[in-house]
Amino acid sequence: MIFKAKANKALDRMEDPRETLDYSYQRQLEMLTQVRRGVADVATSRKRLELQMNTLRKQQGKLDGQARQALGAGREDLAREALGRKATLQSQISDLEGQYHSLQADEEKLTVASQRLQARVEAFRMQKETIKATYTAAEAQSKIGEAVSGISEEMGDVGMAVQRAQDKTAQMQARAGAIDELMASGALEDVTGPPRDDIQAELDALRTGPDIERELQRLKGEIGGGQAREIESGAAADGGAAASDGAGHAAAAEQPQAGDGA
Repeated sequence: MIFKAKANKALDRMEDPRETLDYSYQRQLEMLTQVRRGVADVATSRKRLELQMNTLRKQQGKLDGQARQALGAGREDLAREALGRKATLQSQISDLEGQYHSLQADEEKLTVASQRLQARVEAFRMQKETIKATYTAAEAQSKIGEAVSGISEEMGDVGMAVQRAQDKTAQMQARAGAIDELMASGALEDVTGPPRDDIQAELDALRTGPDIERELQRLKGEIGGGQAREIESGAAADGGAAASDGAGHAAAAEQPQAGDGA
């Protein structure tokens, strides 16, 4: 029982209702084709009987004329023979007429059945397309929801692939940076470039040493000069303030003397 339930569940996941509907519609079209073929066969048989009856009626007319000619010639025996054959043909025609009317009725019944079946097939086709469109829309919405929420296996695989790519990129960047540092420090040599010359490296260092010293002295001179200018400007400011204070005291001393003279 459990196995059957699991099997039905697996089949339900694998089954596509759109394919099932298309298959059912195809089967109905085949049935409609068979009914139409049956109508065509019956109509063909009926037409064949009609042609046979027309042929027998023509023979009847011929025998009737021969009987008249025989009576005119005084050959009553020939006239009787012609009339006997005419009667035989009439019996055959009667049988064929019965079969003709039976086939005609069958043809009418099959034609009505074919029309009804065609209407049912057309109605099923419209219903089938509606169901398929609804199912397709629902399936698309479900896939979009799974993709957005990351539930689907495809999006999970994509996320893992992106994470692995980011990790690998970071690892390669770290490795490249470490190699650059080792090559800059001289721990590693560039095998693609010219061989390293230790003597030339020391000579280059000697040439760059004086340049560095001169630059250092220049910076010291700029910094020292700036400090000296700041000291001079501060001293000048202090001297001006002292002179201003002396002038103020002198003016204050002279004011009482002027009052006394008055």
